[in-house]
Amino acid sequence: MNQSVPLFIDGKFIQSTSDQWVEVTNPATNDVIAKVPCATESEMSRAVESAKEAFKAWRNIAVPERARLMLRYQHLLKENHDQIATLLSKETGKTVVDAKGDVWRGIEVVEQAANIASNMMGEMVENVASDIDSYSFMQPLGVCCGITPFNFPAMIPLWMFPIAIACGNSFILKPSEQVPLTSVRLAELFEEAGAPSGVLQIVHGTKEQVDFLLSHQDIRTISFVGSVPVAQYIYQQGTQHFKRVQAFAGAKNHMVVMPDANKAQVISNLVGASVGAAGQRCMAISVAVFVGSAKEWISDLKQELSTITPGVWDDPKAGYGPLISAQAKQRVIGLIEEGKAQGATCELDGSQCQVDSCPDGNWLGPTLFSGVSTDMSIYQQEIFGPVLLCIEVDTLQQAIELVNHNPYGNGTSIFTASGGAARQYQHEIEVGQVGINVPIPVPLPFFSFTGWKGSFYGDLHAYGKQAVRFYTETKTVTARWFDDDIPTGPNFTIQLK
Repeated sequence: MNQSVPLFIDGKFIQSTSDQWVEVTNPATNDVIAKVPCATESEMSRAVESAKEAFKAWRNIAVPERARLMLRYQHLLKENHDQIATLLSKETGKTVVDAKGDVWRGIEVVEQAANIASNMMGEMVENVASDIDSYSFMQPLGVCCGITPFNFPAMIPLWMFPIAIACGNSFILKPSEQVPLTSVRLAELFEEAGAPSGVLQIVHGTKEQVDFLLSHQDIRTISFVGSVPVAQYIYQQGTQHFKRVQAFAGAKNHMVVMPDANKAQVISNLVGASVGAAGQRCMAISVAVFVGSAKEWISDLKQELSTITPGVWDDPKAGYGPLISAQAKQRVIGLIEEGKAQGATCELDGSQCQVDSCPDGNWLGPTLFSGVSTDMSIYQQEIFGPVLLCIEVDTLQQAIELVNHNPYGNGTSIFTASGGAARQYQHEIEVGQVGINVPIPVPLPFFSFTGWKGSFYGDLHAYGKQAVRFYTETKTVTARWFDDDIPTGPNFTIQLK
């Protein structure tokens, strides 16, 4: 398969006239499976104009009807769940189990978008002054935009456009040029669900196309998920052009292990949370902080990690898939070598990992470091690979101070049998998403994804009530009606439309 990926503009899938194309490769083989266009300026302008025009009608569609669109859409997503997961696996390299989770977490957000009416209720106070009432309601903003990463090509777009559109906006999606195929399939199903033409657009490209979206005066919001430098750039450029921006960035997530924790649960959860999805997720656990005698479990952790092997998407024995690209693999290997050179003990080195059936894939085996200090580059940088660092401290308070000193604040967890320790941790820790005996505390969609500090730039987070606030504006009305104006008499009737 080597297809030309289409644009989706004004309800139609069209082939770009661009002379600039990017190759899409299968990470397990590095074979080219598609080519994706860098949309021309004319095509980008058409997408924005179509979205702007579609908004004029869509904003006036009754909220329950918007919710029914999302009900139909989530039904189609569920019907095609396995097919989407297979497509996703082939372009990302994810195992099919991991890919199914990616799709399902996106479906859960669409289910919440179907509940949009209750999330858009305003407020009212009667008689704020003599015969004066005040009330507020929420209105859509206009054309919204999402720029999404390679690692969750179903879930993260579904974080964005279903809620934005359910709120009454139109939406332009710019998926990662590394994994464009899943987004196209999501758009096909959205159209099949009955979405009006122009409500959703998909454009493709790289920095030039992103800059167009960041600066276009008719785009009101930017939603982004990706690396720290790009998130900072997106936030700075978007806000400079007076847009509302939510930019989700990198992470360095810690799991604190108390000596009273369930050892078997700790090891099992650490393995899955650190190397699952090849470590290519912003909520991966990349640092294990062993408190007191819990450090004695590092050897058992090493043994368990050594049994995990990567493999192709449909291999039932594969623990995870390849890294997304050869460049990503080399970057992680470079950090592993820096860790060794800076004095960390490499307990398990996956740099030379090979998968016999696909020798040209971007494979990296589980890698474990002990003796890590916070001044090492492997600790200071987000590795984004199947690499776990072990740090030892004496007390829970030292663990809390270590985590709080880290510039990122996406997710963290503590494993303990002590309710007191758990409560102290959740209260004092300066991280937005906390798990207690849960390794990756990604909240369900009726909450919001609440990264803190250097993991997020903006004010309102993804999905949940905060997303509804992000994609709407509040209008407050103060009204007075006079008793003298009330019609009277036997012939007075109210005419309804």
